[in-house]
Amino acid sequence: MNQHASQFTTTWSYPTEIRTGSGRIRELPEACRALGMRAPLLVTDPGLARLPMVEAALVGCRDAGLDCGLFSAVKGNPTGTNVADGVAAFRDGGHDGVIAFGGGSGLDAAKAVALMAKQPDGLSIWSLEDVGDNWKHADGEAVVPIVAVPTTAGTGSEVGRASVITDEQARVKRIIFHPRMLPATVILDPELCVGLPPAITAATGMDALSHCLEAWCAPNYHPLAEGIAVEGMRRIRDFLPAAYRDGQDIEARQQMLVASMMGATAFQRGLGAIHALAHPLGALYDAHHGTLNAILMPYVLRANECAIGEPMVRLGRYLDLRQPGTAAIIDWVLELRERLGIPHTLAELHIDLAQAETVGRMAVADPSAGSNPIAFDAAQYQTLLCNAVEGRL
Repeated sequence: MNQHASQFTTTWSYPTEIRTGSGRIRELPEACRALGMRAPLLVTDPGLARLPMVEAALVGCRDAGLDCGLFSAVKGNPTGTNVADGVAAFRDGGHDGVIAFGGGSGLDAAKAVALMAKQPDGLSIWSLEDVGDNWKHADGEAVVPIVAVPTTAGTGSEVGRASVITDEQARVKRIIFHPRMLPATVILDPELCVGLPPAITAATGMDALSHCLEAWCAPNYHPLAEGIAVEGMRRIRDFLPAAYRDGQDIEARQQMLVASMMGATAFQRGLGAIHALAHPLGALYDAHHGTLNAILMPYVLRANECAIGEPMVRLGRYLDLRQPGTAAIIDWVLELRERLGIPHTLAELHIDLAQAETVGRMAVADPSAGSNPIAFDAAQYQTLLCNAVEGRL
């Protein structure tokens, strides 16, 4: 590792222990042992499970004396069935902790497995949906420890206390929350991202941007999150195109991992209509979450325009745009999307208006809608969807 790369090797405790820097995946066995694990279950998705990085992680843990198992039956939009199957694998293997390894789907599924693995058999994961104090239905002491290893720079789930899980029966995405779901240790190693294809780099990077941008626009008072959000967007501006252009750019990969984490930390302030629409569309059409957010972004900014003028001016100044304001931010987003090969319409994802009324109702009910700068009704969400399908900006 050269001297330039070494400046990014450090350990933070914000909001949990984060070990950042090239090659730190080699610390995975020690991180597990520090949390009392002797037999962790590595949870990931089937695509990653076939790659050398997962095999290397398993071998490293086993060589260190850990009885490490593997579970990879996780969909791109993880389901309740995936979580239940993971819990069964955890129990059958006699495991005592979870390694959450992968992108948002693997991380979310793994955290949900860690939450449910030792709960009483009668407790349904849906009873822990992030509504009111539902999380208190779970036994917090029964949540097993988690080491999180993100391999994409998008969701920031490694620093989150929730998982987004699809309820297949209801065909809706539900946010499952518990304070103990926050991983105790995170390993941010940019070397794990270098093989990520450009299209996935783009979609996950735009997901991180959506988190920062919606947190910035949310009307709730949270100056700490506000500051993190705006700095996250600056890093995405500076490093996402570089990571997209050259996947071997270690500095760009490192900075995007950090920006992703910043987005997830910032959205404690709230999200908004981008996610309120993306969640039902993901549940109904099984489309990639980051791509949905990227496509919806300018349409939602336009719809929110009358309520976000002042923060858009401040954001434009911070990003060094020539004429700060909502129009300039929308132009910047459109230009960035074009550079990254992101589609302009939902129709390009084969999403039509056949379920527009259903999507509108689901968007209003989504928890993310509550912190949008404007309280859209179902009809307004339908209009937003029509605009994004047909490309009317």
